[in-house]
Amino acid sequence: MNQLFFEKLQQIYPEDRLLSRDVELLPYESDALTAFQTKPGAVVLPISENEIIQTMRLCHAHDVPFVARGSGTSLSGGSLPIQDGLVIGLNRMNKIKAIDPEQRFAVVEPGVINLKITEAIQRYGLYYAPDPSSQSICTIGGNIAFNSGGAHCLKYGMTSNHILAMKVVLADGTVTEFGSESIEGIGIGPDLVGLFVGSEGLFGIVLEATVRLMPTPERYRTVMAAYDDLGKAGDAVSMVVASGLLPGAMEIMDKLAMKAAEASVNAGYPQEAEAILIVELEGEAGQVEAEFKQLDEVIQSSGAIEVIIAQNARERAKIWKGRKGAFSAVGRLSPDYVVQDGVVPRSKLGEALTKISELRQQYGLDVANVFHAGDGNLHPLILYNGREDGALEKAEALAGEILKLCVELGGSITGEHGIGMEKRDYMPAMFSELELDVMKDLRLAIDPKEIANRGKMFPGGEAPALKQHGMHPLEKQGVISRE
Repeated sequence: MNQLFFEKLQQIYPEDRLLSRDVELLPYESDALTAFQTKPGAVVLPISENEIIQTMRLCHAHDVPFVARGSGTSLSGGSLPIQDGLVIGLNRMNKIKAIDPEQRFAVVEPGVINLKITEAIQRYGLYYAPDPSSQSICTIGGNIAFNSGGAHCLKYGMTSNHILAMKVVLADGTVTEFGSESIEGIGIGPDLVGLFVGSEGLFGIVLEATVRLMPTPERYRTVMAAYDDLGKAGDAVSMVVASGLLPGAMEIMDKLAMKAAEASVNAGYPQEAEAILIVELEGEAGQVEAEFKQLDEVIQSSGAIEVIIAQNARERAKIWKGRKGAFSAVGRLSPDYVVQDGVVPRSKLGEALTKISELRQQYGLDVANVFHAGDGNLHPLILYNGREDGALEKAEALAGEILKLCVELGGSITGEHGIGMEKRDYMPAMFSELELDVMKDLRLAIDPKEIANRGKMFPGGEAPALKQHGMHPLEKQGVISRE
């Protein structure tokens, strides 16, 4: 980072919001994938849209790469800094700018914590549906970047299903808006909202997002079923889906994950079980009660050795507290772990779990399994001791085997954590060379200097830069205008 660029940053930010000393940069050297660490050149903490826009235009003019960062909960290295580049910290951009309970939308800044939206709107009988396990700390900007999901994505979809409109600043400082306050309005023309959601920061930064709100369910029914075999729990998922039910959530935890959660939050999980299945129904009271009778029949015939039904909100919260805290709880069992995020078809869950068990024995590493069973999103946590030579490499090799397995079974290398740094070299396992070239060309058309989150997603680093265009491609279509 050159001195002239830094001096111009000083003209935008006061000293307490421009960080450059080693001790100030240390918290930003990694995200939740702590095995990867990189020292940025500086960190800025904007408090207004104008500061972000000025910063982006400054980066573009001086060819300085940047990464936008919220709470740093990315598990794929997606918010890892760029060596000597700039980190744009967005946590102070945390205002809920508007709430429209009649039209059921809210306008929020990128640094708003996911759960804060629901807390702000629950008095209207509404809530924000996407619920990552880190929802009490992760930000909407990060959720948009990686198209985050959560336990209830089975019924309600991912972040992409709940973003109606966005105001963004692209990598060259161009400001644009797309989308609509109505769901129907999104379907006109190219799906630019869908293009931006899940782009992992390769196009620019969200300045504000219009999020879709949902009516709070009238009734919940939460069932926890214990099994003496992990495969039986996986088969129970298929039985529930085959019955025609569409639960709000279906989650599985194996014995090791339960052990960690129990030690952390005392969730009341049956410790003699090899796995538990959590199924939650939600909706109008009459419908939920009718579905609950059907669910009970399915669970009773699935081979469960114990069935626990939450009798009130406190018991429901206790069950979910253990599941939501599973990732962090595993830290009680191992000094280090790698979290994977592959997807398999529901019908292949049993096969996937069997092969993961075989791989675990082959590599001699413990694996705790936690996953969104309803949509086949696996979250195996591979435990290792980073102080042992070669331990991280062995864990990463096992993680790679699991990703390849997911693709072979007809799934995906990620469900909600994104590609980031960790999975970029596995992209060719899922996409052809032509498909990857199309992605690269699209990125380069929007960010020809490759300064937005440089080095992420694409295998082997960045693609060769293409010739810069005199006019922005979206400007040619009349979608954006330069300010």
